[in-house]
Amino acid sequence: MGAELKNYLHEQHYFRFRLGVAALVVFCLFALLAFRFSYLQIKQYNHYQTLAENNRISLVPIIPNRGLILDKNGAILAHNFFAYTLEITPAKVKNLEETIAEIGKLVEISTLDRKRFKKFREQSHNFESIPIRTHLNEIEAAKFAVNHYRFPGVEIKSRLFRHYPLGKLGSHMIGYIGRINDKDLKNLEESGDLSNYKGSDHIGKSGLEQFYEKQLHGTTGFQQVEIDADGHAVRVLSSTPPIPGDNIILAADSKLQEIAETAFGAYRGALVAINPKTGEVLSYVSQPTFDPNLFVDGIDSENWKALNDSLDKPLINRPLRGVYPPGSTFKPFVALAGLEAGKRAPPFSIHDPGFFTLPGKSHRYRDWKPSGHGTVDIQKAITISCDTFFYGLAMEMGIDSLTSFVRHFGFGRKSGIDIDNVNGKSENGGLLPTPEWKQRRFKQPWFPGETVIVGIGQGYTLVTPLQLAQATAILANNGVAMKPRLVSQIESAQSGKIQMMPPVIQDRIELNPVNVEIVKRGMIDVTLPGGTAASVGANAGYSIAAKTGTAQVIGIKQNEKYNESSINERHLDHALFIAYAPAEDPTIALAVIVENGKHGGSTAGPIARKVMDYYLLGKVPAVEPAKENKPLPGNTAVITPTPEEELHD
Repeated sequence: MGAELKNYLHEQHYFRFRLGVAALVVFCLFALLAFRFSYLQIKQYNHYQTLAENNRISLVPIIPNRGLILDKNGAILAHNFFAYTLEITPAKVKNLEETIAEIGKLVEISTLDRKRFKKFREQSHNFESIPIRTHLNEIEAAKFAVNHYRFPGVEIKSRLFRHYPLGKLGSHMIGYIGRINDKDLKNLEESGDLSNYKGSDHIGKSGLEQFYEKQLHGTTGFQQVEIDADGHAVRVLSSTPPIPGDNIILAADSKLQEIAETAFGAYRGALVAINPKTGEVLSYVSQPTFDPNLFVDGIDSENWKALNDSLDKPLINRPLRGVYPPGSTFKPFVALAGLEAGKRAPPFSIHDPGFFTLPGKSHRYRDWKPSGHGTVDIQKAITISCDTFFYGLAMEMGIDSLTSFVRHFGFGRKSGIDIDNVNGKSENGGLLPTPEWKQRRFKQPWFPGETVIVGIGQGYTLVTPLQLAQATAILANNGVAMKPRLVSQIESAQSGKIQMMPPVIQDRIELNPVNVEIVKRGMIDVTLPGGTAASVGANAGYSIAAKTGTAQVIGIKQNEKYNESSINERHLDHALFIAYAPAEDPTIALAVIVENGKHGGSTAGPIARKVMDYYLLGKVPAVEPAKENKPLPGNTAVITPTPEEELHD
């Protein structure tokens, strides 16, 4: 059997074929690689160059200086200062508790610092730096700087802090700033302002700080910084400086504000003073108050609990949010409504027996003076605060006509003052009741007796102190309603240019000057001998038009006598007082409400007198504020109240 011969020609051909296929595959792969290189280096050059530059260059935000808040005389109410803070980025720290313990061996870390850090950490992302200690002094900062290498993820930063040098003074008006939370971020994103807050930690939370946030914040600047592979800055390539926030200047005088707040002593309440010709708010008081500095770094739980749980409710912005029955301070507006409607044109008068009854009814609506006032015309009714006169007038007017008229004076609607939306809660519009409102609210019809008591500012009627002050200012300004505003000027921190805030007319009521004069004359007589606030007007040196009032806190049964000595202090009547001066050419109109103050003439009136004395005469009260945390005696002024004032307003 012979050996099988190989076909070398066939094998050689097959080998060359496989080699050619392999060469073709290699060529295709190199061609694909060359195409990809060309595509990346030529077509996508700009894209990858940008990515490379971004890896090399970092944009660092530069936080602008927040604008100042100043009073009309240039006194600083809110300003900024730089301080060292020690901050931890949790994502860069392996053992957080151990790191904080080690830091505590170098600089003091209090229990409060730990609690605040925990709170901020819950509200922040893990990669954000969170302060564990603020306001380090230079020695503490230097001590940590030497040991910085031991604490990866922990940095010393210089941050801008807000400070309110006058503490509690005017805090409800000024407001405060606080750390930006998720709700703030959402609001900034919706408004398109989020990019302007890169690097910022704080934002206005209430009062003027919140309302004028855009003006106060300024514009964030940026630096282009070259960084190395370890993320350390090498050099600054370019810089866009920040634009500082504008300064806002108030119409209020901090000294007047101090006098007004001090005049309340230990009482709770509110005061708003307005220039009736411009709408500028001259003083804005809510008592008790609080220290806004507590909120800047994040308020601790103990202080928050003390403020939030206090029976005195110091966090409530009473001029804006507090609602009270207006009591007898409502009567001048009811009187003007009657005059304008032709219901009580002089020489109309009534004989007051001390009570009013509805036709065909036996129920008596009693006057504050059981024996009655005798013959009373409309001017005298204002001066002596005759309930019986206004019972009848309100009944003749009807609830719809009455509420429709007084609404022009700002009752039952928001004023639009420039601290609206405080703490996310808008201004309270008060309440002017109508039959339609009652049907919606209680599913009940309106009864004639409810109209009767609206005539003396009782029943369902509710007003805020701000509304009461604005109504007084409108009356003083002969029916021209100016929009109330706290800020009079805005100063550009960059150019120094001053922008004046122009007066804005909200409403204009066409009133008969004769009718206005009758009401004003009755209010002037209130502060003269025989009036319910004679002691307030005594020896003033200027003319005052005013009206006193009391507002019931709890109801008294028909045949039950009101006995102050047997009633809990917080159930005593509220004391109210409205006034404007000088009566012939008013430059100040105000409203004072003293919670559980009992009598407007003897409690609220003296507070108003001190404010007017300083504003018109520059006179500083000599009476020291009470130190005890309990109600003061009825009259805190040197002036002695008349027996009529003590009895009723």
